[in-house]
Amino acid sequence: MLRLQTLEALRQCVGGWKNDGLRVAFVPTMGNLHDGHFSLLRLARERADRVVASVFVNPTQFGPGEDFARYPRTPDADAGGLAAAGCDALWLPDVATMYPHGVDAAVRIRVPGVTEILEGAHRPGHFDGVATVVARLFNQVQPDVAVFGRKDYQQLAVIRHMAVDLAFPVEVLAAATRREADGLAMSSRNQYLDAGERRTAATIHAVLQQMRTRALAGQPSECIEADARQALVQAGFVPDYAVLRRPDLSEPAAGEGGARVALIAARLGRTRLIDNLEFDLDNG
Repeated sequence: MLRLQTLEALRQCVGGWKNDGLRVAFVPTMGNLHDGHFSLLRLARERADRVVASVFVNPTQFGPGEDFARYPRTPDADAGGLAAAGCDALWLPDVATMYPHGVDAAVRIRVPGVTEILEGAHRPGHFDGVATVVARLFNQVQPDVAVFGRKDYQQLAVIRHMAVDLAFPVEVLAAATRREADGLAMSSRNQYLDAGERRTAATIHAVLQQMRTRALAGQPSECIEADARQALVQAGFVPDYAVLRRPDLSEPAAGEGGARVALIAARLGRTRLIDNLEFDLDNG
């Protein structure tokens, strides 16, 4: 696996592959990798001849008081895991490469609408940072396909919107959420949990499953959502939201059928966890 730290080296590498007619896939990460990330690499490998992964902890998507400084950084373990997962090149930009005029003078990208609800309402500016860094990464790597996880459901919607609106020639693929044996979605932030919190954290997936079961039974969304929030509070969480939405994250009308996604964001101690569950009211 190549380890690339300059834009010149990255473009020479990817350009050479493309000159040879090879299809290039890209998996952007913030490092501290786990099997959920490596599953993205496996999907990328299925869809392309060469795979580039990046590790960059992006400062512009962390708000005041969030965990940028303590976000876990494990570069050697990340490189070893990526190589074992079949990554061909690891892109390791620093902040000066990503933001050559500095973070404060950086050109920002804002995706309207979908960034203003749910995560966007609770983390103002977060998705501006996500869209900004992903656009830069797409320009740097110039992949044919990019793979993102479904756990960050709203982030995936933001990136898809941006890719279409800015005409990036990149196919955006979604990989299934990888879970621990008790249902907890894999996340780098899970390691912030102490032993007791880790046992409690699986409640989120259980509540999502209850939301799905009740929605399939035809119960009113407002009751399902209220009871989900209460169940989280009783388990020790401080919920930001527990909602049922259409796939585009808009609110469905009462009695409306079709596809749904249940989404939860909640804090447990110092750790904020998110998860979701997709299902179809018409097909179970």
